[in-house]
Amino acid sequence: MIDKDRMTEYVMDLIRIDSPSRREREVALKLKKDMEDIGGRCVFDSVDKKVGSNVGNLIVKIKGNTEGVSPFFLSAHMDTVSPGEGIKPRIVDGIIRSDGTTILGSDDKSGIAIIVEVVRTLKERNIPHGDIEIAFTVCEEIGLLGARYMDCSVFNSRYGVVLDSGSPYHLITKCPSAKRLEFKVYGLEAHAGVCPERGINAIKVASDAISRMRLGRIDFETTANIGIIEGGVATNIVPGYVRVVGEARSHSEEKLLDQVEHMKRCFVESVAEYKLNLEGKHYSARVEELIEKSYDRMNVSPEAKVVRLLTHAARELGYHVELHASGGGCDANYFNKKGIECVNLGTGMKEIHTLNEYLVLEEFYHAAEIILQTIKLNALNTL
Repeated sequence: MIDKDRMTEYVMDLIRIDSPSRREREVALKLKKDMEDIGGRCVFDSVDKKVGSNVGNLIVKIKGNTEGVSPFFLSAHMDTVSPGEGIKPRIVDGIIRSDGTTILGSDDKSGIAIIVEVVRTLKERNIPHGDIEIAFTVCEEIGLLGARYMDCSVFNSRYGVVLDSGSPYHLITKCPSAKRLEFKVYGLEAHAGVCPERGINAIKVASDAISRMRLGRIDFETTANIGIIEGGVATNIVPGYVRVVGEARSHSEEKLLDQVEHMKRCFVESVAEYKLNLEGKHYSARVEELIEKSYDRMNVSPEAKVVRLLTHAARELGYHVELHASGGGCDANYFNKKGIECVNLGTGMKEIHTLNEYLVLEEFYHAAEIILQTIKLNALNTL
């Protein structure tokens, strides 16, 4: 029942609007107008003041037309990664791509477009449904910040769907916990050509620490990465400082703790090996660490109502949806923690966060059909 042409045109329009993290205002204002035209009540929260965005999360409430139906929650994020400005989308053989100089931004403009089309269809065709509550979030790409600081007490929904992954035939019910690790390594500056022996090279200290680490795929539940290294002033100066930032993720809290302790220990052991005596004065490398929880894991039961609704809806449409565990986090991590049992359904986006990103239109349409059918089933109160 969805209007595929309208849905395609809408996602193309969204993609053309620049909305990098912390600059989502233009796309947010378009969504507010469009959702109000449909009959939604819209309000921006004050998360922008906490995360530094130029707009807050957009909260939309659509009044149901059927009594006694549990409200249903939907969410997608408005921000995109870089390079994501001046995107020029084009359709070739059922696939939307950029011109190759930017990402596409289907992450997560495709999720937004699905939500808008589903609500439009519900209204136009007077399909029975309960209240629909929607969160269009900011700053997802830089740490799930919109969802992290959102006050979810404004929602009455106890379950729903986040649209922010790849395949609509994969329903993500598990995501890992993650921690951010920052290490500041201090050495001793010296002239690299005249007297390098009078210095302690902070970059070398950090390199030795990193070389000791288990990184990449640790096991089927756990990953770790070093993603940022900053330091040094000039090639003729032994660097006295370097900053290293990484992360660890796991579906097991015990394994996550073990990996974080391992990474910390690598720096402690490396630093301990770099000492220097100059004119009777003792110098040694040192490290400062900052470990922060990025987000908690989500683990939605296969028997949860939203899982049963969605998988049953897919079967009725002739699609087979499998439950999956993801190695990435999403806004659903925080929504689950805050009392809204959420799963993450794919939208057809592929190779996200790269210049090769693309959106498969057939899967895009199927995702919308599945969400529409799920909301119809929710109104029947039979599951």
